[in-house]
Amino acid sequence: MTSLRPPLRAAVATGAAALAVFFLLAFTPASGAISRRLETRADPRPADAIVVLGAGASPDGQLSNQSLRRLVGGLALYHRGLAPRVIVMGPAYEGGPVEAEIRAALARDVGIPASALVVESQGVTTRHEAALAAARLRETGGRRVLLVTGVHHMLRARLLFERAGLEVIPAPVVEISAASERPELRLDLARLVLQEAIARLYYRLAGEL
Repeated sequence: MTSLRPPLRAAVATGAAALAVFFLLAFTPASGAISRRLETRADPRPADAIVVLGAGASPDGQLSNQSLRRLVGGLALYHRGLAPRVIVMGPAYEGGPVEAEIRAALARDVGIPASALVVESQGVTTRHEAALAAARLRETGGRRVLLVTGVHHMLRARLLFERAGLEVIPAPVVEISAASERPELRLDLARLVLQEAIARLYYRLAGEL
């Protein structure tokens, strides 16, 4: 029997490894175990403002699952009386409506006074959002913020907000549960963790963390 040529053997080995990783992430608790190691715990305390980071919206004006979860988390903190105002962030995506404005409209619909809402739609990166939030806090007074973002994104976001001169109280929300058993959710969780790991590496190499 003729043996496989080295390039073909390498391709077969790579494909087998990729398939093994796929099954490991989709059909075992591995994704959840990795996720838990990167999560940041919540520590809600009174602050000068609640800052809800952007997470995406569709061209037809629908907030992404992550964006809606973050918004709900921020509004819950406001209803607990932990801060007098909520800064909602998020730009327009693909020419669609502005995420921050969609969020503000939903907040008003559930009883948040317009006077308590600050709409900031210019931030396109976490670092940019941190600078914009710091500028808003200089206008309104105070520097302590309850920062609302995903549990995996929180570490990077907190460091960037602190570099912008703010005191940060973590208020992370769970965007995909580490306890999920459905293969598609486990794969989504693995993708989210990988994206954040790459982003942290990029920011460190760029000297921004």
